[in-house]
Amino acid sequence: MKRVFELEFEGKKFVVEAGEIAKQADGAVLVRLNDTVVLSTACCSDNPKEGDFFPLTVGYEEKQYAVGKIPGSFLRREGRASEHATLTARLIDRPIRPMFSEGFRNEVQIVNTVMSVDQDCTPEMTAMLGSSLALGISDIPFDGPIAGVQVGRVNGQFIINPTVAEKEASDLNLTVAGTKEAINMVEAGADQLDEDTMLDALMFGHAAVKRLCEWQEEIIKEIGVEKREIELYQPDPEVVKDITDRAEERLKKAISIFDKLERQDAIDAIENEIIEDYDSRKYEDEKTHQKIMHMVNETLEGLVAKEVRRLITDEKIRPDGRKVDEIRPLDAQVDLLPRVHGSAMFTRGQTQVISVTTLGAKSDEQIIDNLTPEETRHWMHHYNFPPYSVGEVGRMGSPGRREIGHGALGERALSYVIPSEEEFPYTIRTVAEVCESNGSSSQASICASCMSLMAAGVPIKAMVSGIAMGLISSGPLDGKHPYTILTDIQGLEDHFGDMDFKVAGTEKGITALQMDIKIKGVTRDVLKEALAQAHDARAQIREVMKKAIAEPRPDVGKYAPKMDTFKIDVDKIREVIGTGGKVINDIIAKCDNVKIDIEDDGQVTIYHMNRDVINQAKQMILDIVREAKVGEDFEGEVTRVEDYGAFVHLFGNVEGLCHVSRLGWGYIENASDVVKVGDRIKVRVIEIDDKGKVKVSHKEFTEKPENYTERPAKIEHHDRPDRSFKGPRKFKK
Repeated sequence: MKRVFELEFEGKKFVVEAGEIAKQADGAVLVRLNDTVVLSTACCSDNPKEGDFFPLTVGYEEKQYAVGKIPGSFLRREGRASEHATLTARLIDRPIRPMFSEGFRNEVQIVNTVMSVDQDCTPEMTAMLGSSLALGISDIPFDGPIAGVQVGRVNGQFIINPTVAEKEASDLNLTVAGTKEAINMVEAGADQLDEDTMLDALMFGHAAVKRLCEWQEEIIKEIGVEKREIELYQPDPEVVKDITDRAEERLKKAISIFDKLERQDAIDAIENEIIEDYDSRKYEDEKTHQKIMHMVNETLEGLVAKEVRRLITDEKIRPDGRKVDEIRPLDAQVDLLPRVHGSAMFTRGQTQVISVTTLGAKSDEQIIDNLTPEETRHWMHHYNFPPYSVGEVGRMGSPGRREIGHGALGERALSYVIPSEEEFPYTIRTVAEVCESNGSSSQASICASCMSLMAAGVPIKAMVSGIAMGLISSGPLDGKHPYTILTDIQGLEDHFGDMDFKVAGTEKGITALQMDIKIKGVTRDVLKEALAQAHDARAQIREVMKKAIAEPRPDVGKYAPKMDTFKIDVDKIREVIGTGGKVINDIIAKCDNVKIDIEDDGQVTIYHMNRDVINQAKQMILDIVREAKVGEDFEGEVTRVEDYGAFVHLFGNVEGLCHVSRLGWGYIENASDVVKVGDRIKVRVIEIDDKGKVKVSHKEFTEKPENYTERPAKIEHHDRPDRSFKGPRKFKK
């Protein structure tokens, strides 16, 4: 039976429909937010999968029909998920994942199909609500609900789920998600907002999240079904005791080694000894063998995690001996690569990133084919994480979800300091290559990419640095259990910690946030402390970056394309392009294959490696669009001579007619008596008729005879205002 639930929320209307569509799924809802419609479904496997992780998959399926478009691919159908769809799927996954019990191994798949989009009513947050509700009303054990909202800020006022127009005017683009009790996911971009403002925005968003969670609870109470019994993974107590007795004390010593690789080698040696022992034993069947081996690996990892967390929480000792607010050794360099447009390297401890910036023409922009209003992108930041960066052998190829996510985070962090297209009409691509990683490579990529942009001569507004903060708690964040905020977390602290909180920004304020947690949520006090600690760390990192490059280079590099930009009258664009592109192609051919972009508003941008070639092409275009003005003087070549006058080239394709009467002060019978083709003479513009024809005079530049008397000009047919005039009429007697 179909059930419908409605909620007025921040000036828009949520409608949830259940019981009619996708009834074979474990849970399904059709969620409407005004005209945005998303079908969210959830299914769970009957049996657990072998492995040591929770197999959750979240999909965000963009259907182009939702915005009245046909896909731009060759097959004209949706294919691989767009970058936006991938990022949105991650956005939904992150607050949902911590809400499943430890030891949950049954496979769960959530599919969000976006079927209709009102751009002013966020399909992303609609899908997040739908995902939570589909799980909540199903028999899948889920410790929700969760919800998410977008927060903008216009004229100092916070807005929940802003419209497209409000987003354009906003200096904040924040997504905050969580439960009724706490925030458990943050994704934000901001135009250099201070920490207090950002904290207020987070709390403002969480207040809206609470209302959505309470509404979901009402729906779940009314139509939700009883949760099924799921057997959670539990290791064999005897195996756990045996491994603990044999390895715990030895692992404690290994964990105290400073160097990452040495520490890992010591840990591996202990673990391999025990793994080989259990692997060599005889078992009833292969399934039992595999089950025990998973148990051994998980128990060993649990011992390492337990010791790392104990040292940090109780003794404030980190695996590498640092203080809780201490940053690893820093190094910054620029101009590593001689032929690229800009390059830089940033090293923080055993995390190292080389970033390269490339400048291209307007036509090199990325074309966007998704459900957002964005059509093109002139600023791109890409992140690559090869397996050698962690000393492993692994897959190489197209970027995975993590690489796309980290690239987007860097792109957002730096977007607020990237100059506008009007200020710097280049397409900008920066690629961060992770060469070595021991935690926080995404923030190292932001630091390296910022310096790379500066080295390439991109006039960014301010220097951006980033840091990753961590959290180790001894229990729930209820004020009774101690916790520790860590600055600049390394791989071990990230893997075994409770929070990964990335903060990037300038001296003035924050430009990007990203928070993922493994616990149910974090409080305002934790966020405030982490932001304050991150503020100091970012300042320290910027000082190191400034020693490598203090400000953007005044011009682009030797091997980067040079550029000039100017505007022409919109009505003149057709003349510059010419029939079938004839005119502009001629300019390109004459100017060493110069690259020319002309926008619909008349903005012209010219790119070439040689500045002289750019100036040549610019002058040719200016000559085409230029209009003569009465009183202007020119020195031009005579291109044609007729009895009634001479045609003189002024500029571009413009010629002026100098009537025979204007070639000199005396009477001239024929223009050829005074000038011939190829002569260069000075002329002055004396008239421009309504058809744009230009008339010029030469006699002002010749010596005027004494006692000169003006004589009537010889009337020529071409000079008569009325072309039908044949002379005096003759009447018959």
